[in-house]
Amino acid sequence: MSEPIIAITGATRGLGQLAAISLAKQGAHLILTARSERAAEITRDILSQHAPNAKVDFFFGDLSLMDQVRQVGDEIRSAYPKIDVLVNNAGLHGFEQRITKDGYPEMVAVNYLAPWLLTHLLLPSLKNAEQARIINVASEASRHHGELKLPQDLTDTAEFSRWGSSKIYGKTKLLNIMFTGEMSRRLEGTSITVNALNPGFNVTGLGRELAFSSILEKALPFLKIGDPRRGAGIIVQLVSDSRYRGVTGGYFNVGSGKAITPVHPSGDSNTQRLLWNATESLLKPYL
Repeated sequence: MSEPIIAITGATRGLGQLAAISLAKQGAHLILTARSERAAEITRDILSQHAPNAKVDFFFGDLSLMDQVRQVGDEIRSAYPKIDVLVNNAGLHGFEQRITKDGYPEMVAVNYLAPWLLTHLLLPSLKNAEQARIINVASEASRHHGELKLPQDLTDTAEFSRWGSSKIYGKTKLLNIMFTGEMSRRLEGTSITVNALNPGFNVTGLGRELAFSSILEKALPFLKIGDPRRGAGIIVQLVSDSRYRGVTGGYFNVGSGKAITPVHPSGDSNTQRLLWNATESLLKPYL
């Protein structure tokens, strides 16, 4: 693609920012979401250092709130009638239950409902591209999702412990993989492909609520563990590598970039359809 237009959520830190830097170097025109002007300014400065001629536009909103996701989606679609790639990267691992103003569990809202809604809002722009790609950042944490209950899990605001939070996080990533599979079928016959990825373990701000997170961020790179450049690398591969052209409905691994089989019931079409219908009904006021 010549100067592809690429939208990335969660690009003001971590994997999203690293992926944005790599794609800016490749000549991409970036559309990035941010929660604050300050975070956007810092990211813009970083990008300009690595790619002085990069085109970068920011759109602001809190992706835990569906009306703001709707606003961001409408603004991007209005400004960009054609988008080549959408990377749903923004994610959160909360270590206690928090409920959004909409009444949704925060991790489910940020990690699953927001990308589902934003993707739907940007579909018209993606359909106008010659060969568009939707990329959802999932995780092998999905293998530890506990018991899946639909549609209850989408609105379950029960308290959980710090240790129990991993199951909830894993479940949101399971939902990302299931969404990827169902959407890929629904977009058959279009120019859009949809794939998910496992970025592996990365030292990023995802676990910043841990009291010892700052220590880990310093210690693990020294031990050569959790290099976020690897996680960002698989995002960039799925965005720009020609070997993924026309490939859809897949789940790909960090490092090798090879397809991996997701945990059950990720690949079950009936469960995927049940999830889709429940999500569509829940988010109908914002569509």
